[in-house]
Amino acid sequence: MKTDDETWMRRALALAEKGRWSTSPNPMVGAVLVRGGRFVAEGWHRRAGEPHAEIEALAAAGGRAKGATLYVTLEPCAHQGRTGPCADAIVRAGIRRVVAARRDPNPRVAGRGFRRLRAAGIEVEHGVLARESALQNERYDVWITRGRPFVLAKVAATLDGRIADSRGKSRWISGPAARRRSLEWREEFDAIVVGAATAEHDRARLTRRLGWNRTTPHRRIVLDGAFRVPEALPIFRGTGAEIWTSSRGDAAKERRLASRGVRVVRLRRARRGRGIDLAAALARLGAEDVTGLIVEGGTRTLTEFHAAGLIDRWAIILAPKLLGGAGAWPILGGPGVPLAKAPALSGMTASALGPDLLVTGRTRN
Repeated sequence: MKTDDETWMRRALALAEKGRWSTSPNPMVGAVLVRGGRFVAEGWHRRAGEPHAEIEALAAAGGRAKGATLYVTLEPCAHQGRTGPCADAIVRAGIRRVVAARRDPNPRVAGRGFRRLRAAGIEVEHGVLARESALQNERYDVWITRGRPFVLAKVAATLDGRIADSRGKSRWISGPAARRRSLEWREEFDAIVVGAATAEHDRARLTRRLGWNRTTPHRRIVLDGAFRVPEALPIFRGTGAEIWTSSRGDAAKERRLASRGVRVVRLRRARRGRGIDLAAALARLGAEDVTGLIVEGGTRTLTEFHAAGLIDRWAIILAPKLLGGAGAWPILGGPGVPLAKAPALSGMTASALGPDLLVTGRTRN
């Protein structure tokens, strides 16, 4: 890897980051044009349906693109989608060399872009900061390769692992900085889900409030297999609220909720237990272009997602508090597993959020 290649790719990754709140279901992509070691132009993908990063950079460069090197954080596409194929535009612009962070996992691309460029005599390299690119687009990669949204399990817990007291109350375990980080995740992810008990105890709205994402819808979901959740909860105000249930009863309640804009999604039951088939539910979300889902609890909901192997990343905010109490809600419940079989997380990070500590890690599912 050339030092200059890494330097310019870091700039392209920083450009891609600007699309974190607006590109779903597309990936975040940044592009930089360089000629003779000097910056020429740059671009980034702003939102789905608008020009890709490469096209933005080429348009900004005009005739200066001829003979330049293009640094791009993901393989250029070679197919006609909402926009034209980027690989053809790169060839027409007279680009000499393309350096990509990595191959696009999308089967419609997956090497076709590189082959098109090489066939036109363009030098192609990839693998420069590939790990950073993959981490940046982990939501997109899971959605593309598994047909379901990337699932973030977000938890605020005391040091002894409690997410609510014996009455089900959790306001406020974490401090203002941690709550602000939670709001930032809502701007990024397409949907958020809580269990019926959490929706009732917390009376949370689960809305976006920062105004960063004005392009992609925000779906607020209550997981309620028995369809018993009260109709007057705050989460059912405004747009984007829905209930996932496996119950077939109470058509009158469903009509009342529908009249207020609440969508009731009836899903099949899980093979075991009383809950719904979460894998089927996530596949349905994936088909509806939902690339990222936050699971905010409570214990039963987190346990069901964990047991089904559907959590991709944990984000646990640890508050400097000790709650105790046999009836307090733990992060996970159920029968548990022997210590020797406990799954380990990878890529662990830790950072301070005011007095709290944010710990994250990827599962190996």
